[in-house]
Amino acid sequence: MENNTPVVEFSSADITNSDVVVIEDFNLKLYPGEWLYLTGKVGSGKTSIIRTIIGENRLGSGYARVGDFDLTTLKKKQIPYLRRDIGIIFQDFQLLMDRSIEDNLLFVLKSTDWKDPDAMHRRIMAALKLVGMDTKAHKMPHQLSGGEQQRVAIARALLNEPQLILADEPTGNLDEDTADEIMNLLQKINKEGKTAVLMVTHNKALLEQYPGRVLVCENGHCNEI
Repeated sequence: MENNTPVVEFSSADITNSDVVVIEDFNLKLYPGEWLYLTGKVGSGKTSIIRTIIGENRLGSGYARVGDFDLTTLKKKQIPYLRRDIGIIFQDFQLLMDRSIEDNLLFVLKSTDWKDPDAMHRRIMAALKLVGMDTKAHKMPHQLSGGEQQRVAIARALLNEPQLILADEPTGNLDEDTADEIMNLLQKINKEGKTAVLMVTHNKALLEQYPGRVLVCENGHCNEI
């Protein structure tokens, strides 16, 4: 995708949750390599925006596109393909605790139609190396610290070389020093890979320390400040 084409675009869009409009007239253009914060109180519609981007919530009205997918006409069978272009990082890591780190990542590749075992192994090790975890592939999640688990979660998000990373409070369960490490890692990926990052956060200190565009959701609207 060219840098002058948005990775995510909403125009005069109504964002819904269970078919109830929670954000009216939402407009956004997020370009490759941009960093965008999504903030607002609990219940202000942030999660509904994320769910709309990944095809989980239906668009109420208006226009929206993520990558090559028009959300206004998105069919259910297209959703897995849409999500291949999106890397998602959760606050609570969401690793599978009954298998090794490599097998966690292997599960993702298999579920996105990778077939070649050698190619899958190479991609897993390359993603782990990007986040400094290539020597821990054989470990179980419980053997890793919170920061290490989040690094693995970032590697998992990078497996299919997404054009967009959605990070939902990725530092919420980490101490301050570890949170800084994770933020620096995400910023490196953002700048070097030209990967757009949309981060949901309540942490105002992050906005000051790691500047980016800021969207605030309140009173049924979501606007850039």
